[in-house]
Parts: sequence; C-alpha cells; structure tokens
Amino acid sequence: MPRIEIDYESEGFAAGGSVSNGSRVLVTSWDELLWAALTVGRPNRQYVFKHGKSSMYEALMRLSLVRMALEQSGPTAYRLRRTTAARTLDPSEKGAVNYFLGLAICKLFAAKLLQAPWLLHLDLFRPRLNVVLTGRSRPDLVGELSAGGWLALECKGRVSAPSTQDKIKAKEQAKRVTSVNGTPPSLCIGGVAYFRADVLRFYWRDPQPDLSPPRRPIEFNVDETVWRYYYQPILELIRAQPAVYHRMLSEPTLAPVDELDIQVGILPRVLHFLEEANWSAARHFARESMEKPGHTGYQADGIRVVAGSTWLRPFEDEQAGL
Repeated sequence: MPRIEIDYESEGFAAGGSVSNGSRVLVTSWDELLWAALTVGRPNRQYVFKHGKSSMYEALMRLSLVRMALEQSGPTAYRLRRTTAARTLDPSEKGAVNYFLGLAICKLFAAKLLQAPWLLHLDLFRPRLNVVLTGRSRPDLVGELSAGGWLALECKGRVSAPSTQDKIKAKEQAKRVTSVNGTPPSLCIGGVAYFRADVLRFYWRDPQPDLSPPRRPIEFNVDETVWRYYYQPILELIRAQPAVYHRMLSEPTLAPVDELDIQVGILPRVLHFLEEANWSAARHFARESMEKPGHTGYQADGIRVVAGSTWLRPFEDEQAGL
C-alpha cells in the first residue's frame, strides 16, 4: 500500500519523549487511517439497529465519511486532500464530517506516536466509566498507553488552521480529566485536524500542567469489561461471514467487506479471547504479539484493516464510475 504523508506540528511535549516539538511529517497509509476510523471509540449505532447487520451500517457510516471527505490524486500523491464533495456540504454537515475526522486523526497519531491504540469516547462510555460530567466542556477521548498510564484527548476538526483560541480551548478541555483509576493522566492533549489549501494537516499540544486545578474536574475508574465496546463493531463485522470467521479462529485470515473495498481481520488468539469475553487477556496478548515477528500489518490491538485499490483514486472518479 503506497504511503500517505501528513504534515503536523507539536507543541509543549516534554523533552525526551516520543513526540518532538516542532513541525514534522507522519508517514502512514490508508490501512492505518481506516483502522483508526473503524476503532476510534465514538458512539455507534448498534442500539438503533436491534436486528440485522448493525455493525455493517456502523462501518459503512464511518468509512463513508472518510471516503467522502479525503482523497489522493493518485497512487504517487502522498498528501490527502479535501474533496469537492466535502467543500460543498452545508455547515451542519461539514461540522459532523470534520468532527469525525478529528477523532480518527487523533486516534491515528496517538497510536503511531504515543503507543496508545486503545481509545474510548468519554460520552459513549460514561455510564460504565462512572464519570461525573458537568458542563459541556470536556475531552472527547481517553486512552491507555501500551507502557501503562492514561491520556486524555480533545479532538477537533476544522476546515482551516486553528486559531490561538482554538488551541487553548482544546487543551483546557483535555485538562478536565484529573484522575483515571486513581492516578493523573500522563498526557492531556488538545488536537486539531484541519486543512490548508485543501491539504490535511494536524496540530496537537500538551504543555506542562499549571498549578491551578481545572474547573469541573473529571475523575473516573475503568474496568476491563468496558473494552468489549472497542472490539464489538469489528467482531460482529467478521461474524457476519461464518466460514471466514471460523477459519480466522485457527489462522490469520482476512474477511472481505466488498461494500467498503476493505478486508478486516483479528489475530486468531485474540479472537478466541474475544469469544470468551476475556477482554483483558485479548488486549494483553495483542500487546505482547506486536513484539514478535510474523504479524505484519496487524495493529497493537490485534486488528488488521487492508484498503482496496479504490482508496487510491480520487473520490470524484469513484462517483463517476457508479
């Protein structure tokens, strides 16, 4: 899969960490971006579709947003550009698309640069996370670092470069999380995905905390059962193909999703643990497996997404072929 390059700027990160301050370029791919879009912990629609392929509807919605908003001019064009379709949306539609792009891009950067593949959406999980939320200003995502510890992420999507006020507000919202499982988060990051000359860029900021406590602090505990909601959409997507699903239990296998021009898979051992509802063991095994050879293409959560060739072509070309 040809590479994708995303220009980004980092501010306020501690010296000696995995993120260097200043301007850099993230090298990624459609595989990784679509994995981020499918697994970012946002509210899904499974409770709406009581019967039928609810996971398919959810996956179609998530990846349709990405496909409609972003494109490559061709296999040798490394940057992602905003599509004409995205530019012509009405304001409310633009807001919804940009919000989701902000979540997906934040997830991508957190996984690749912070080793934080597991992220949960705070609003979705607050009944189980025992979160007391007051006011409307709060971060979007909380996540667990592979090395231990937690982070909070406020994710924004914009059609243009973020203002100074946008940057400050994003960071202030992330700072509201003051305790996860009894300890302060290691990182409280404000991130903004935006476009400059219609090219996708990213900015994030994690300045050192000040001494003044945030207004309306958020404290909560996380138990392992909550991670079922992280894996459930892709798990059900694979279960919809029984023959492929059973083969995947014994050997690395990918399930085609023709409607999305992708293939998805879960490591066999991880899949067994998910079937047993042993969420803790699934995550532990996935984390350890990434340190071993032979799992090329699988992410740190044990999931793999492979994008088909149509993702390399401009969105308008795909529409013309319908």
